[in-house]
Amino acid sequence: MTVYFIGAGPGAADLLTLRADRLIKSCPVCLYAGSIVPEDVLPADAELINTARMPLDEIISIIARADSKGKDVARLQSGDPSVWSALAEQARRLTEQDIAYEIVPGVPAFAAAAASLGHELTVPTVGQSLILTRVSGRASAMPSGETLENFGRTGATLAIHLAAHDAHRVVTELLPHYGEDCPTAVVAFASRPEEQILRGRLADLADAITDAGITRTAVIFVGPVLGAEQFPDSYLYSEARPRDEHGRTIPCVL
Repeated sequence: MTVYFIGAGPGAADLLTLRADRLIKSCPVCLYAGSIVPEDVLPADAELINTARMPLDEIISIIARADSKGKDVARLQSGDPSVWSALAEQARRLTEQDIAYEIVPGVPAFAAAAASLGHELTVPTVGQSLILTRVSGRASAMPSGETLENFGRTGATLAIHLAAHDAHRVVTELLPHYGEDCPTAVVAFASRPEEQILRGRLADLADAITDAGITRTAVIFVGPVLGAEQFPDSYLYSEARPRDEHGRTIPCVL
């Protein structure tokens, strides 16, 4: 018996990986958070258990019962299990009970949101770093040094999760580092039918989010790359790349 922590992606059922789709359909037991995993992703022939309001101990007890019956479990996590999925504490308890588990990656929310924007998040000479972060409030506390103010000092592109409800704080902490005119974008419910996209200046971000009624399931992007238009081509395609004796471009080692 194995528990599969499956990245169910940002919402659209056709953004599941082939592996995720196969395992979801093959596991007789499926645990999912109904508040964030859409019904389109759920299997038709499985015992479905909505864990949205369950404490962790109850979830582990359900998994342990499935284990005692030799039933594989599909544990659906929104986006990718590697970030903000509460995977660590579940895996710790499974290890204590000697229950095998496997992690299946999925499409993370920030990647789906960037695709909806039609924008690369690392633009040559403008921004080559992306910081994934969130704010305290609706989840566990942030470590003392991991603040928007500290990340803002880097000038890197920020992908801020779980923060739509606290947009005024986001603006207040980032304005000194990015300035009022810094481009921003918000994507709520990326890849889903109810998707919303906002674009604008950092100074107007909070009011725009409030006016749009966005309160959850959103990624806020902040950084100059969102408005970049004048920049050189990537060195990957540059004529300045070295060539061999036959004039052929020497491949980049990535």
